Amino acid sequence: MMALLRGATQPLALGRAKGILQEQRSSIYSKPPKNKIGAGQSFFIMSVFAVAMLVPAGWIMHHLPEYRKRSRPPP
Repeated sequence: MMALLRGATQPLALGRAKGILQEQRSSIYSKPPKNKIGAGQSFFIMSVFAVAMLVPAGWIMHHLPEYRKRSRPPP
């Protein structure tokens, strides 16, 4: 019985979700950029982003042996 009721409500929820997504899409618009971004600026920004992502991971990887040597506090 519950499976029958669950099956009946799913199409309604799916229809509502599609309606919400369509409403949100309709408010999106775009214009041409005010300032063009050159290749140098793109490379610089991508480099900064890569460094921001990789430096913390590298620091953690470098210090893993120290973390392993630490004794765990008693519970």
